[in-house]
Amino acid sequence: MKTLNIAFLASHGGSNMQAIIDSVRESRLNANLVAVISNNSNSTALHRAEKENIPHYHISSQTHGGSDEMDAAIAETLKSCDTDLIILAGYMKKIGTRTLNAFKGRILNIHPALLPKFGGKGMYGKQVHQAVLESGETVSGVTIHLIDEKYDNGPILAQETVPVLKDDTVNTLAERVLKKEHSLYSKTIAQIISGEIPLP
Repeated sequence: MKTLNIAFLASHGGSNMQAIIDSVRESRLNANLVAVISNNSNSTALHRAEKENIPHYHISSQTHGGSDEMDAAIAETLKSCDTDLIILAGYMKKIGTRTLNAFKGRILNIHPALLPKFGGKGMYGKQVHQAVLESGETVSGVTIHLIDEKYDNGPILAQETVPVLKDDTVNTLAERVLKKEHSLYSKTIAQIISGEIPLP
């Protein structure tokens, strides 16, 4: 079984990233953690990476000017780490063309709803859960997909459902969905490593 080199892009807390790190540390995932990149110099994700001794990089408009320069820096950093798979863990910037092309079919994102419902530009975090509740849906869930040039549009690799309860608030629904995110991300990566989920 191949050992994949995994890199993360995260903007804030990186709790999904930490769940994957824990899976690797506990030998539930056969992977090398080669980089954490954040556009936020003070993100918890970077602090987590430092604590876990994972190479980490702040790449943003502060360090590299415009979006093209950022994209080039991200792509080169990922290549230099021999990255096989990129995991987006709450990364709030759109991935640039250079990075997309260099790692086509190798960039995973997680979405806190059952795509194609409740996806698209601006649909992230609590906005998604608010929209689910306002719609009257009785089921929400988690989607893991490959990314492309459009928001929340790439091929779906895995989905799991989460019930929407009658007394749910945005926060209670978000908490249950996040718990499912933590388990499904690691499970899906394990299935990619084993070949059960083939990438393009």
